[in-house]
Amino acid sequence: MKLSPQSPFDPQALPLMTDLYELAMVQAYWHSGMQAQARFSLFFRELPQQRNFMLACGQQQVCRLITELAFDQSHIERLRQLDMFQPEFLDWLSDFRFSGRIRTVPEGTPVFPQEPLLEVTAPVAEAQLLETLVMNFVHLETVLASKAARVVMAAGEKPVVDFGMRRMHGLDAAYRGTRAYKVAGLAGTSHILAGQDFDLPVRGTMAHSFIQAHGDELAAFKAYARLYPGTTLLVDTYDTLRALDRMIQWLLDDPQAQISAIRLDSGDMEQQSRQCRERLDEAGFSHIKILASGGLDEHKIRHMVERGAPIDGFGVGTAIGAASDAPSLELAYKLTEYDGQPRLKNSPGKASWPGGKQVWRQRDGQGQFRQDQLTHEEESGEGEPLLIITVDKGQLLESVIASPDESRDHARRSIEALPGSVRSLTQPARYPVIISDRLEALRQSTLEKLG
Repeated sequence: MKLSPQSPFDPQALPLMTDLYELAMVQAYWHSGMQAQARFSLFFRELPQQRNFMLACGQQQVCRLITELAFDQSHIERLRQLDMFQPEFLDWLSDFRFSGRIRTVPEGTPVFPQEPLLEVTAPVAEAQLLETLVMNFVHLETVLASKAARVVMAAGEKPVVDFGMRRMHGLDAAYRGTRAYKVAGLAGTSHILAGQDFDLPVRGTMAHSFIQAHGDELAAFKAYARLYPGTTLLVDTYDTLRALDRMIQWLLDDPQAQISAIRLDSGDMEQQSRQCRERLDEAGFSHIKILASGGLDEHKIRHMVERGAPIDGFGVGTAIGAASDAPSLELAYKLTEYDGQPRLKNSPGKASWPGGKQVWRQRDGQGQFRQDQLTHEEESGEGEPLLIITVDKGQLLESVIASPDESRDHARRSIEALPGSVRSLTQPARYPVIISDRLEALRQSTLEKLG
């Protein structure tokens, strides 16, 4: 899906939304006449402490932007003002169009350390130019999708709605995050533009300020319900049970009034939900649902679900909007091959594997994932190969780009196929990733050649 023209992200600004050193290196490659093919791999070396897997997201979306990337005269003029780029190089840049190949894992794929989420093969200057763009897109959406997936797992069959926009790190993050939330399985969002663009139901209730602005709480309820029949009412501004009792009496006195749910936003939600459910049922309003929000994360939701709290759905904001327990992932975009020769990095704690790669995901007899094998691209392996060609000769292969709905279904199936220990929200677990003998031998021989 292309970004909407109404999006806070402006595609016209894309060419200059990069780090200076990317363009400085590209000019140096150009100046030195280095035009050979290079391969770059996007991966991470370690999982955050609070994660047993990451849910890959954004890597196919960024491919579309890469194929549309171009420098117009306004971009060239702004670069000229930096007084560090040669006129001939700027002429070369004005003709830039990506001409290479990109392979990605499908969006919504659980991934593990050392496994490429994306590999770029192109003339070295072209591939280098993409680093910041690729890392920014994939980092944000993967971090947010991974957190949202944990919340969805905690809620089980109960829907989760995104309430996170107000505390997210910028409008662009809030917009792109909504797409990641859909891939992860959220049922709705409060974000109007992103919800419409990514076909995710737009949901919302009211804030405490609406209640406070009225002199009487019940008057606020009635005013809102008249304007929005079947609405959800926020009942915990002053005294939850007192507000509920007044609402119930009003509904008994006025059969025309329509309320679909109440929302709890503070306090002991498990206890309150039980008290509210009992009162609603006794009054004959068993159809009115109970929703919960306010400082929720996967652990609080899991606790309430496991204890059978009669809560029908959850609104989650800050925890997913800022991925508060694991807000970053040490993604790396590293050169693994140049001019047909393997390349690697061997710094302490930052080692990488040379050459093009493939990830083979293997299942046990019950269809559950049991391990992955990381091999050289040219090797055959057991299981399902994860990396597929998404861009070829600079052209996006639309037939392999999944829609957000398809990516969501793929994510759900893939997470369900993970070992139970890896799906745990509380216990650390390691999923096996085996390195092939050929890849290990290539690493050793490359180290020897490089001294």
